[in-house]
Amino acid sequence: FRYGFWGCVAHCLFVLLLLSVRGLGQSDYAPYFYDYGPGATHGNMALFSISEDTPVGTHVYTLNGTDPEEDPVRYGLTFEQGTKEYFRVDPKSGNVTLVQELDREKQAEISALVSITDGRNKVAETVRIFVTDANDEQPEFQNLPFAIDVPEDTAPGSSVYKVTAVDKDMGSGGSVSYYLQVNRHFTIDGHSGVLRIRANETLDYETTPAHFVTVVAQDGGGKYKGQHQVMSSTATVTINVVDAQDTPPSFVGTPYFGYIYEVSLPGSEIFTVYAKDGDQGNPNSIHYSIMNGSDGVFDINSTSGCISLTTNPSQLKSELYEIRVKVGLPSGPMDYDITTVTVRVVDLNNHPPTFYGETGPQNRFEVTMFEHPPAGEILRGFKITVNDSDQGANAKFKLRLVGPGRVLRVVPQTVLNEAQVTIIVEDTSGIDYEKGSTLTFKLLAIEIDTPERFSATADIIIHLLDTNDNVPAFTSEYYVARIDENSPGGSSLVSVTAIDPDSGPWGEVKYTIYGSGSDLFSIHFSTGLISTQPWATLDAEARSKYNFYVKAEDGEGEYSLAEVFVTVLDLNDHSPEFHESLLEETMVIGAPVRIEAVDEDAESPNNVIEYSIMKADPKNIFDIDCNTGVIKLKPYIKSMEIIHNITKSQECKWSLLVEARDRGSPSFSTTAVLNIDITEATPLMAAFLKRSRGSPMKVLGMVTGIISLLVGATVLFSTAMYLRNTKSNRISPARRIIKRRPRHPEPPWSFRMPIFRDAGPSSKFLADDPEGGRADRGAGGPRAKPPPPNAPSLPPPPPPSSATASKARTSERPRVLPTISGVLASRSFKKPKASSSSGSGSGRKETMSSALVSELKMRLEQKINESNQGYC
Repeated sequence: FRYGFWGCVAHCLFVLLLLSVRGLGQSDYAPYFYDYGPGATHGNMALFSISEDTPVGTHVYTLNGTDPEEDPVRYGLTFEQGTKEYFRVDPKSGNVTLVQELDREKQAEISALVSITDGRNKVAETVRIFVTDANDEQPEFQNLPFAIDVPEDTAPGSSVYKVTAVDKDMGSGGSVSYYLQVNRHFTIDGHSGVLRIRANETLDYETTPAHFVTVVAQDGGGKYKGQHQVMSSTATVTINVVDAQDTPPSFVGTPYFGYIYEVSLPGSEIFTVYAKDGDQGNPNSIHYSIMNGSDGVFDINSTSGCISLTTNPSQLKSELYEIRVKVGLPSGPMDYDITTVTVRVVDLNNHPPTFYGETGPQNRFEVTMFEHPPAGEILRGFKITVNDSDQGANAKFKLRLVGPGRVLRVVPQTVLNEAQVTIIVEDTSGIDYEKGSTLTFKLLAIEIDTPERFSATADIIIHLLDTNDNVPAFTSEYYVARIDENSPGGSSLVSVTAIDPDSGPWGEVKYTIYGSGSDLFSIHFSTGLISTQPWATLDAEARSKYNFYVKAEDGEGEYSLAEVFVTVLDLNDHSPEFHESLLEETMVIGAPVRIEAVDEDAESPNNVIEYSIMKADPKNIFDIDCNTGVIKLKPYIKSMEIIHNITKSQECKWSLLVEARDRGSPSFSTTAVLNIDITEATPLMAAFLKRSRGSPMKVLGMVTGIISLLVGATVLFSTAMYLRNTKSNRISPARRIIKRRPRHPEPPWSFRMPIFRDAGPSSKFLADDPEGGRADRGAGGPRAKPPPPNAPSLPPPPPPSSATASKARTSERPRVLPTISGVLASRSFKKPKASSSSGSGSGRKETMSSALVSELKMRLEQKINESNQGYC
């Protein structure tokens, strides 16, 4: 810089020239990929491998390269035309994302072209991407369906079939093993898939002609989406068992029973046995024969198996035969089966059951008895016998009693040949005279084990005698009656009804009435009609609700009760009434007044009152609420000046003619004269009255509370000052400013309440102003007890001016002061030090105090004058 400005310029130009020459001498190199080798997740994707279960949208690789000149590079990824594009690369970041699902079993290797460019030079490389296996394929059975035939005599442990399944996966996921679902006849080799008959198990066509074996092929398991997964598939092998001649014939439907009846003829078919060959796939012909037990009186058809009688039934020597029948095959002596056929000789069922009475067979039995016999009682009036003359099973029958409900039951219920019939009461409530004087049942005897099912029927008739088993019952638990008040005596109210279903005097009901409130009513003893007493008069205003009981009693004293509720309906027989015919009310502007009338009727609308103003002069002054009787000034009347403008006089009183009318039919009304004295309250009082216009008791309570607080505060203050003066035996500083007056007895202490006044509005402010003084204390004498405290007298005013004197002469009004109990006391200050000017200072203080009191007095008189003008 020592050469100045031009030297600096020359130096800069030299530096720029050197930089330009150096730039022109450099070469432009192509970008290139980093190669981190197989297994890396960034680089040029050379030998990159990816699992086939990778989810679509996953970031799988990052192409990473650089430019020697450190220029920014961009990446590309393309595929051969016609092939799927499985990946997509972000040109700036090089992030490679999977965009289509992979399937190694369809394409295990993907070829792609990756490129990198710096804008001027582009480098492209072909890479191979390997898709690795995931366990996503299940084993597949080959040569489906599986159906084979196996002879039933195949030896245990023999192989019968080989199943094959293939899994396309690699490694353990591609290995297949086999096993069977629950099966007791077959087993399978887990590696080869060979199906065998279990050891110690045989096949039996007659028992199970076909077997359905479920084979499960399961791979060795492998990873799939990060978790270990085992996949399997099933197939059913149908094994048809081929029958072999290894089972002898057997009888079907055993045991066998046959019967011979007394009317059977020789050659009659007794029974047919049936057998079939055990080898159902290829049955053989069979042969029937009698081995023994026939005693020569039975024969059998060797082909059909029909057993027949060869002699007359009367020649049979036994009632029971047991015939042994054989069925065999012609192939060998051991292939046969034996069964027993039992043949019974039975009597012909030709006699039905029969009912007998004391005189012989009969089908009608009657008895007379009282109702409601005890449960379990035997009806001994019935003498019934039942008989069936057949023998054996033909003489066995059941007895049933059919009738209303489960009232009676019969014993015994099963009879063989003959039995005495007993009828027992089961449900005593069903034997009720009131439900029916006669009960009718059917007694049935039905054979049990005979095809004919012969039966017999007899009528069971019970005539019932009545007992007094019912109590009179009212048709309702309570009765409701309504009657107008002032109805004449003997008026009917309601008729009650009680029913006694018993007969004769037990069913005759008599009614009586009793209970509180029943003395005004009577009831007819037989009809149940309730009416008022002839001398009774009902008044809803005196009592509108009555309730009492009625009693229904039968001839034996059984009774029941019901309650009767009587409502006396109100009639409009009273007119509204005001407390006085002349009403006096004081109305403060902004606060309403209320009139009230009373209607002695008991119910609405007879006792609902509507109010109205009948006459007012002038008319446009007041509004009245017809429902509540609240009277208020028109909204535009807000001050006494407006009222004076309306009346053109200083008179603040109005007389209104108000009417109170009820809503009954017919409607009654009454009138009264209402004198209203209108006055104006202070703004605070007016606001309070407006808020409290709907609750006069609130106003009264507020006034009473204020007065009580004032009285209490005054008494407490006076008492405190009295005690203080007594204790200190000296006059309070406030009294020292009062001029000494001649000694005379103190007047008694009094307190006047402003509310107890009979004079004009200003009389509440009049107070006595007695002249009194303090009793001098004797020097050295005992201290006298101070008198009770009273309101202090004002000091004499300063000499009035000429104008003030003239006003005083023209107006000679009594002093108007508020009467307050207590003493005036100022704060006690420290006594000032004595000085030569003490006399003049005390004189100035006394003059200032007198002037202050005079000014207060003048202001108080001015307020009182304003108040008196407001009451006119």
